[in-house]
Amino acid sequence: MIRVLLVDDQTIIRQGLRSLLEAKPDLQIVGEAENGQKALQQVETLQPDVVLMDIRMPGMDGVAATQSITQNFANTRVLVLTTFDDDEYVSQAMRVGANGYLLKDTPSEELALAIRLVHRGYTQLGPGLLEKAFSMPIAPTPPIALPQELAELTPREREVLCLIAAGASNREIAESLHIAESTVKNYVTNILSRLHLRDRTQAALYANSFLPLLENSG
Repeated sequence: MIRVLLVDDQTIIRQGLRSLLEAKPDLQIVGEAENGQKALQQVETLQPDVVLMDIRMPGMDGVAATQSITQNFANTRVLVLTTFDDDEYVSQAMRVGANGYLLKDTPSEELALAIRLVHRGYTQLGPGLLEKAFSMPIAPTPPIALPQELAELTPREREVLCLIAAGASNREIAESLHIAESTVKNYVTNILSRLHLRDRTQAALYANSFLPLLENSG
């Protein structure tokens, strides 16, 4: 179970995030805070695994709170939620140790997956935001190797996973790899089991985070 703290000065956004994320069986919302100072108090008390951090808040903003959390709570990771006009704030948050950032309108499945990956130590950048990261003085470092569970997949399983990430159906995968559709179904079942994922949507989202490495892993 991944313990999550929600930090946003807008009650309606916190309520929306709670509603979306509490539906995920592996995520637990342990608390909420409306500004950076209260977030620090909650982190100290609740020891969450991941903090979903708004940037612009009254009093102590998300940048200052992120810096304090990353300096004082080594086991808590910070995932920033932002809008397109927050570039300067986001850059500052990444420099002080945030583990990634996403747009506030990110679909719930992608947000949940990002929380899981940040919890496991990977940097997460939302769609359309990667280019902005390259302009930062200190850019987030992408993983240089496949996670162990992906590396342990067979070459054929990795091929199937790449095709799932591309949106291919079982029939299309079978035609592409010249194998039976029933064989594809067996591969998909095995992939989901070994990666501890619920369905092919999660598999596609997960695979897309490492697609270049997967495609070159042979």
